[in-house]
Amino acid sequence: MGTAMTGDHDCGLSVVPEDAGRGPVLVRAEQRVHAGLRLGEIVRRRPPGLTASQWNTASRTLFDQVVCAVSTGRPEFAVEFRPPSTDATARRAERTTEAVAAAIGLPLLRVVSATLRTAGHGPRIVAYVVDARRYAAGAAGLDVPAVGFRDIVGRLPDGREGAVNDLGALARAEAVQAYVARQLTDPILRGLHVCWTRGPAEGWSWAEVRPGQLLVERVTVQAYGISCGVEPARLAEDLAVLALGERLRTIEAGVPSLVPREELLADIRRLRDRRGELVGDFGYDHLCQE
Repeated sequence: MGTAMTGDHDCGLSVVPEDAGRGPVLVRAEQRVHAGLRLGEIVRRRPPGLTASQWNTASRTLFDQVVCAVSTGRPEFAVEFRPPSTDATARRAERTTEAVAAAIGLPLLRVVSATLRTAGHGPRIVAYVVDARRYAAGAAGLDVPAVGFRDIVGRLPDGREGAVNDLGALARAEAVQAYVARQLTDPILRGLHVCWTRGPAEGWSWAEVRPGQLLVERVTVQAYGISCGVEPARLAEDLAVLALGERLRTIEAGVPSLVPREELLADIRRLRDRRGELVGDFGYDHLCQE
């Protein structure tokens, strides 16, 4: 699960105290989830190859969640929630953080979303990843293929049967209710997911609020040395649905910013035209015909 760490004597990772962080500590599946730890608080010393200036910048990086083993207090992976940004300075800081994390053997999961935030969504998403990783680790030892964590079927919040580990399940049910209340033109939340060969996994989700006018969410998942327990691209789409559900709850307060169907269709076609840069084939040609 994720990148193997070197021995405790040389990996540079510190033992994290039980009460560390800037928020409540969540204990789940023999792991502690700490909110708001700076990189400099979990790394004992500057990794080789980093200048003092680079380390000074990287050490101030605030990880939204850090997951540690209860038994040892050692960090197992860190999670960042970031808004989309093209700022060059921010991107350089992210690359430095990635380099430090790789140097010390700390797996890193970065969720980029305009809507999802650590305060409102972080604990639930990190708990999901912890559960998915634990399930995948157990399934790996079976002689016969197990049902994937995301495909486990059970009873959903609205009483129907479906994938109980779909992070967007509640949003999908609420979309049906919004359709019945005539707040949506279409009750189905649609989406897609792709994984770039030289980049992150990306998930999109959209709802038709008015005829030809869509509410669109896009989320990217960047997994550095970590297995999420589910496919990162599929996780990204589920997170996009989760984010879309958050946006749909604001409809009663006023119509949110909508995207013309033609604009989304053009974006999907641009994805199709870059299919050579994707892991696997582009599976959404049918959407390009709308």
